[in-house]
Amino acid sequence: MNVRLWGTRGSLPTPGADHSAYGGNTSCLTVTTAEARCLTVIDAGTGIRGVGDELPPDTERVDILLSHLHLDHIIGLGFFSALTRPGLEVHLWGPASQVLDLHTRLTRYLSPPLFPIRLRDLPCRLELHEVATGRFEVPGLEVTAALICHPGTTLGYRLDDGTGTVTYLSDHEPALGTRVFPEAPEWTSGYDLAEGTDLLIHDAQYVDREYPDHVGWGHSTISHAVALAQLAGVAHLVAFHHDPAHDDLSLDRIYAEVQASTSLPVTPAREGWTFAVGR
Repeated sequence: MNVRLWGTRGSLPTPGADHSAYGGNTSCLTVTTAEARCLTVIDAGTGIRGVGDELPPDTERVDILLSHLHLDHIIGLGFFSALTRPGLEVHLWGPASQVLDLHTRLTRYLSPPLFPIRLRDLPCRLELHEVATGRFEVPGLEVTAALICHPGTTLGYRLDDGTGTVTYLSDHEPALGTRVFPEAPEWTSGYDLAEGTDLLIHDAQYVDREYPDHVGWGHSTISHAVALAQLAGVAHLVAFHHDPAHDDLSLDRIYAEVQASTSLPVTPAREGWTFAVGR
């Protein structure tokens, strides 16, 4: 399968540059498999607009997996052209809630006064699916979902096409819930999804000195992301969800130090990059 990054919650540009080398869109990526006319999208941040712009005309089905419903992860939905393509089969998967159903929660955004079009008015063939935990299938992929540590109901996903695995933990604070991090795997949020995965895409918002002021905000330090990846035996870590206050020069320096300090392959996420996983 191929994983393409469309929104990494990117950094500030280097002073004097027109745009950031890491990107400026909020969280979104796509996964393509042997199911050539089907596409899986994870999260619907502003990056999803570009996905719609390049969606092939012969696409038959699109599956969108939402990790949670914070605005930066769903704000692109209203601008995703697949939803306005008549007859296109679109499946929208999101975390279940004991309070309100998925449709009610999404219509708080996709309805006036925040948006002019309601979910019920979209011309695509839209189906909503509430995800608790466990496994389900989308074309070409077996998906495992589990709750992870982030304010509000938030899911992490593990995708398996039979030849390789990808784990997505975009907004995640694994250091919470353990006395000492990293500790025993059974006490570590996200471990089961990440264990032995080929590619881990993980929140890496803070450097260590910034974390004490943000404990409980639901985001990870870069060193915690590396520690979780090492604990779980991950083959390759893609550091995701950059702090927008970190400019390109800062991220270049930070990740040069990270890559020099560990044998684990660590790649800072950049919009437009594609990773081949499995056969």
